Amino acid sequence: MKIRGLRWYIISLIALATVINYIDRSAINIMWPYIYKDFGIADVDNKNALALITTFFMIAYAIGQTLTGKMMDSIGTRLGMAVSIVGWSISIALHSVARSLASFNVFRFMLGVSEAGNWPGATKNNAEWFPARERAIAQGIFGAGASLGSVVSAPVIALLYLAFGWKVSFLLIAVLGFLWLIPWLVVNKATPDKHPWITEEERNYILDNRAKPAEREVATEVYTWKQLLRFKDTWGIILSRFFIDPVWWLFVTWLPTFLKEQFHFNIKEIGAFAWVPYLFAAIGGLLGGYYSAYLIKRGMAASKARKKAIAIGSVIMLVSLAVTAFFLEDFKDRPDIIIGLISATLFGFQFVIGNIQTLPSDYFHGKNVGTVAGLGGTTAVIGTLFTTWAVPAITRQHYEGFFILGAVLVPVAWLCIRFIYTKTKTTNT
Repeated sequence: MKIRGLRWYIISLIALATVINYIDRSAINIMWPYIYKDFGIADVDNKNALALITTFFMIAYAIGQTLTGKMMDSIGTRLGMAVSIVGWSISIALHSVARSLASFNVFRFMLGVSEAGNWPGATKNNAEWFPARERAIAQGIFGAGASLGSVVSAPVIALLYLAFGWKVSFLLIAVLGFLWLIPWLVVNKATPDKHPWITEEERNYILDNRAKPAEREVATEVYTWKQLLRFKDTWGIILSRFFIDPVWWLFVTWLPTFLKEQFHFNIKEIGAFAWVPYLFAAIGGLLGGYYSAYLIKRGMAASKARKKAIAIGSVIMLVSLAVTAFFLEDFKDRPDIIIGLISATLFGFQFVIGNIQTLPSDYFHGKNVGTVAGLGGTTAVIGTLFTTWAVPAITRQHYEGFFILGAVLVPVAWLCIRFIYTKTKTTNT
């Protein structure tokens, strides 16, 4: 049996895994404003408790990004992704038996380690299955999965919570990961050079355009973490992730709490409206990928095309965050306008992040791609930890500081991408 366009089926499964990933991780953030009292937590300690839970998740996520990046390079994306999704499905199911803040923290730590594998796994998968000109499109599809997961999670989790309560909700969403394993293991039998279902035309298209001859030769050299940190390219990637990723996590973690406190939304209203910014984020991820792919098709170097797309998305983010911070009080009775501005911010973020996440496969090859992607994910989490603990302090009275924080991070991330890079023997720029 031969399947035309097999690479698109593979990236669609990666995107679906990302949808499930975000449903799992978003569940606690959506339900927390309405369940924290079940654990004896006072209103005044609500945000600090959520910050603590998020911290355990993010520390594990940081560790997991680097470890699973190395795992993907060692055992391959087929088995590596399977290990990751089984791990996070078991972890989210265990949330249903949490009896205290401490047990929630343990289960969030387990979830963080296992969910981290989705990102270096997707980056390495795209490097294997897509030529350079299509990688940003593939990454955009993958990024759209993250956004779609957030679109789906708000109404789905709200409905599950209202119908079954929080314990059964965690169990039901855990089932999704196990169901995903079936098509993944059936369809993704091997890499393109060995897959029995790929057409000869597609195999040649992928392998002939994946890297230039000189780059394939470089791919045989596998660097250690220490050696990779000697390259400016590595630092440009990991520092940009350190500053830009916290903007996304500000909203993933705190948007339900923000809507409850700023506009007094109940969980039905959060389910009805909190998905909107992530729909625009999904559109941004796809357009960001198509834009850089269009530039590459016209003859622009891959890394230069990514950087141009990153600059455009950064401007959109900066403007929308600054306007939100300035006019937040003026629109305290207009949640629709604020949600619209947040939508623009997340549109810009996904326009940016898909291109940043593609840079490891532009600069590095072979068994270095997953490792560099994992290092970038780790530094992204470290940056997010700082903002996670800043939010309870800067939002005690008002939320203007929340949006100012995001606005400050964006240009710093852009500067890292713009100026910290070099042409080394590991690059094709």
